[in-house]
Amino acid sequence: MTTSRPNPTLLYLCFTAVYLIWGSAFAATKLVVQDLPPLLAVGLRFTIAGIGLAVVAGSRGAALPRRAREWQHFAVMALFLIVLSSGLNALAMRHVTSSQSALLNVSSAFWIALLGTLGARGHPLTARGGAGLLLGFAGVVFLMWPHAGFALANVGWNFVILAGCLAWALGTQYYRRIRSVTPALMFTALEMLIGGLALGAIGVSDGDVSRWHATWPSVGALVFLTVFSSGIAYTAFGYLMRNTTPARLATYAYVNPAVAALVGWVLLGERLSGLQLAGTVIILIGVVLVSLPDGAPTPSSGASPPAEATP
Repeated sequence: MTTSRPNPTLLYLCFTAVYLIWGSAFAATKLVVQDLPPLLAVGLRFTIAGIGLAVVAGSRGAALPRRAREWQHFAVMALFLIVLSSGLNALAMRHVTSSQSALLNVSSAFWIALLGTLGARGHPLTARGGAGLLLGFAGVVFLMWPHAGFALANVGWNFVILAGCLAWALGTQYYRRIRSVTPALMFTALEMLIGGLALGAIGVSDGDVSRWHATWPSVGALVFLTVFSSGIAYTAFGYLMRNTTPARLATYAYVNPAVAALVGWVLLGERLSGLQLAGTVIILIGVVLVSLPDGAPTPSSGASPPAEATP
């Protein structure tokens, strides 16, 4: 735990980076998958980001782990957070707007809270937390309600995103229960690298190479995701994990969707219907209820999260 008082200017810069970069990541992913094959493109992104973070972690003294158990942790996290969560999100975003994808991804907070009640180390939900969960899932229903009537064909890709959110929550719970000796930055780098290589291999085996037709917008968006989202914003988030309270840190979960909706409207011309706007408000209220501390002091974690909560 950091004993010296953190630099306020640096804190503001880190919060700004997380809000703006991760909030914009959904629109960037939309630009990528419109022109490039999703799995190969996302696989390339995480492979390059993983290598870059590993180099940075190595320059700070972190070494590659030798224990097989550690590599098992990397593989499990890569499966849940990269292959399933990011992979499913990328596939679905060819059919779902970036702003709606961002809002549906907020449901990860509800899955995490719900899964956190299970097992020997589970924590029971408070009345406020239970109300937040109910509100949140009700908001998801509003958000998913299609313009042309309720038909499975209209909402199927929304369920794919929700499946990715569930995978993210499962990976988060796994990460909280393991004991890893690998420094957080190296852990994330190897998780990204393994997941990126796996997604790339799936894409290549499915013929994505022949479907790779790069355009300036798609390549620019891919570079943005690789350098800014997986590199700069993640580093900023890691600093915040060590130097601010969990309640303040959790604000990114409901600021990012607002940024995503604004960026999607400006860059992609996306709009939310009145029913979807109502669902958005309900979801954000639910997230606030679930995320607020229960009154007992909660120490800030000294380790960074396994990866960024973006598509």
